[in-house]
Amino acid sequence: MTARTLHIDFVSDVACPWCAVGLAALERALEAMRVSHGDALEVALQFQPFELNPALGRDGEDAAEHLKAKYGMDDAQLDAARDALRERGAAVGFEFGERRRVWNTFDAHRLLHHAGGVGAQAQRRLKHALLRAYHRDGRNPGAPEVLLDAAAQAGLDLDAARAVIEGDACADEVRAAEQAWLQAGIRAVPSVVVDRRHLLQGAQPPEVYARALLDLAGLGAPR
Repeated sequence: MTARTLHIDFVSDVACPWCAVGLAALERALEAMRVSHGDALEVALQFQPFELNPALGRDGEDAAEHLKAKYGMDDAQLDAARDALRERGAAVGFEFGERRRVWNTFDAHRLLHHAGGVGAQAQRRLKHALLRAYHRDGRNPGAPEVLLDAAAQAGLDLDAARAVIEGDACADEVRAAEQAWLQAGIRAVPSVVVDRRHLLQGAQPPEVYARALLDLAGLGAPR
């Protein structure tokens, strides 16, 4: 039997905490599907750029003040939202630390685009390294030293990565991709787009992702 291949575009921003939760949940779902259906299903996962704060300066902003102003929260509401986020993260194995500032992520997206040209697994490793750097360790995902450290963790050629970080490579490609996804109707992340036709919106639990993906693959519920 020929394996069914699902092409998944994970549209997200490094600065988005729910994207970290959603990716961890999606990967748990993919692993469960691999165990239950084996060679009947193949998945091609690619990361696509989206910027929550494209106008943010390189120095960033205080995270608490930024979030309260953006979403109309008070201190108690922000604390409750962060507690819920940590709980959801823990449920899928992602650890959140203290994030004191929010930063511009355009350079992170440029490096991710470069990594995608190296290979799907390199891009995936880089995505994880950047998510950990910001959401677990509170580091600036747009800082050259953080990007280079993430590139090393991902196994990228460091000279090539440094050239991307220090120049403007991949800028046009990232902007074009961002506009394409906006024109396709993506306004919130994470967005999981399957075969460029089907949208799974938001950070879903692993079982929701698995059920939806198996249905789209025509394989039904996990065995």
